[in-house]
Amino acid sequence: MPPPTSRITPRHADEPLPADIADAIRGRFLVFEGPDGSGKTTQLARFAAACGAVGLETVHVRDPGGTEIGERIRAILLEHSEEDISPRCEMLLYMASRAQLVAHKIAPALAQGKCVLADRFYASTLAYQGTAGGVPADEILSAALIACGDNRPDLTIIFDVDEQTAASRLSPLLDRMEAKGAAFHARVRQGYHDQANQDPGHVAMIDARCTEPEVFAGVLATLRERFCAHAPRGNDRAAASEPR
Repeated sequence: MPPPTSRITPRHADEPLPADIADAIRGRFLVFEGPDGSGKTTQLARFAAACGAVGLETVHVRDPGGTEIGERIRAILLEHSEEDISPRCEMLLYMASRAQLVAHKIAPALAQGKCVLADRFYASTLAYQGTAGGVPADEILSAALIACGDNRPDLTIIFDVDEQTAASRLSPLLDRMEAKGAAFHARVRQGYHDQANQDPGHVAMIDARCTEPEVFAGVLATLRERFCAHAPRGNDRAAASEPR
């Protein structure tokens, strides 16, 4: 049996998504991003439950992973190993998992008009293997185009936290990426800031140091601002075919 597509557990089922937002995000591809310890997975769980409370059909996935092959790649990437993985090797492994995820989960869901919610996507690679790891952004974007085609996020929401706050939220049993140290994670955070500054039309940043309800309110406000005034779907994805 294939592994679950994410670690999401239903929460806050009594908190429905506002109707205007639910209507505006049908058929959208939304990514929840941020440094380790940012709370993005918690917010994705809450958002998925809110969608379910109003009957909005969603497909939620985690990256890397989400498919049988993707979960095998995820284990290679996150488990500690005696042999260090070079940043370029990491980048290509992430893209391989992503290609399988797009082919088997994301593209079919978007073709059916479902809302796709992803726990990370290639913005992570730009931050971790790019800004923090030294792989040039143009190489990452070229690989992303091969892996993802035109299946690009309509919006990437970055949950921003300082390194001290993020570290306080992490389990003491860190995976290989979480355990890379404070300087590395400071560069990761800078990478996310760079993406938000360079592409504000498709990348939004939310202060995730607040309480969980306050952060969730920021998610709703961001989605309303981006999509509710103008809600064309389908065609706007095809209009721009290269990853940003």
